[in-house]
Amino acid sequence: MSVVFKRAESLTPTEFTYCPGCAHGIATNCVAKAIDDLGIKDQTIHVSCIGCGGLTPMFFDTDTILPMHGRAPATATGIKRIHPDKIVWTYQGDGDLASIGTAEIVQAAHRGEKITTIFINNTTYGMTGGQMAPTTLVGQKTTTSPYGRDENHCGMPIRMSELLATIEGSKFIARVATDTPAHIRQAQKMIKRAFECQMKGLGFAMVEVLSTCPTNWGKTPAEAMKWQTENMIPYFPLGVYKDFE
Repeated sequence: MSVVFKRAESLTPTEFTYCPGCAHGIATNCVAKAIDDLGIKDQTIHVSCIGCGGLTPMFFDTDTILPMHGRAPATATGIKRIHPDKIVWTYQGDGDLASIGTAEIVQAAHRGEKITTIFINNTTYGMTGGQMAPTTLVGQKTTTSPYGRDENHCGMPIRMSELLATIEGSKFIARVATDTPAHIRQAQKMIKRAFECQMKGLGFAMVEVLSTCPTNWGKTPAEAMKWQTENMIPYFPLGVYKDFE
């Protein structure tokens, strides 16, 4: 009997502890499958983050380090410069990357650091209580914006892919989604390409993955996926924003 599906070899046997319906699990699996496809499992060093992404050291069967909040790009920079032959990558949420770690990610891209970043955007601080994040949509209710995000008070949600694509040191920037099987297949393809950018020694690469947070959004998993389709994708358009070929 042929094997139709099997657990990615780059994952540990540990069951995911993400909330039911959270697309972190989809993103984690996409990263692991991309690593498997490229055959780089034993060469990778994973730099995790604070937040829901901080659970990933339990799931990835690779060398891993958990840095301070927002400092993953700086930590990855140090590791890559010490071990230039390794594939070094960060896995970060929107609060970690686009708020407390904004300076680190922008400067890493500016320097053209040869690292890969997987950026999970679920428009909220998931683990710490559902507060408003830099990517929270206008009108979206959170624990710190109970009446919805007010653009006149808080500004518009930041678009990190568009921002980082303007930086010369960035060599591959893409935004993908997790709301449909087709988008998930595309997500794995783009993550694989981001790793290939690093393998070629070209410069900074990032894939922004639109995700869901049913728990803090107050929605069922199905409702959350639909909300991603109808609300997130129109504001955060999918596509490749910068490519190395």
